[in-house]
Amino acid sequence: VQLQASGGGLVQAGGSLRLSCAASGSGFNINDMRWYRQAPGKQRELVAAITRGGVTNYAYSVKGRFTISRDYAKNTVYLQMNSMKPEDTAVYYCYAQISLDGTYQYWGQGTLVTVSS
Repeated sequence: VQLQASGGGLVQAGGSLRLSCAASGSGFNINDMRWYRQAPGKQRELVAAITRGGVTNYAYSVKGRFTISRDYAKNTVYLQMNSMKPEDTAVYYCYAQISLDGTYQYWGQGTLVTVSS
């Protein structure tokens, strides 16, 4: 199983970006999917999460601005980021908890998001 993230880039403050993360492989079921971010000199933090049943959870700093969603048929999770701020600048990582012959954690490769003021 592999996670491939895409959609990062440079955006001005107040702008929008959409990140995508697709899981590839076969014979697995995806449980939780999440987005984390890590800014320079800071610890990785949870940004948003969505359960298999579609229940979502957000960090306080992004609530009302970011929306996480998933396409079950495509095994893909999205992060729609609106009203972006310079403090949203970070490398964003997708995460998936996957059931195969056990339960495993997978991470995408990270995609850089830069918000200019």
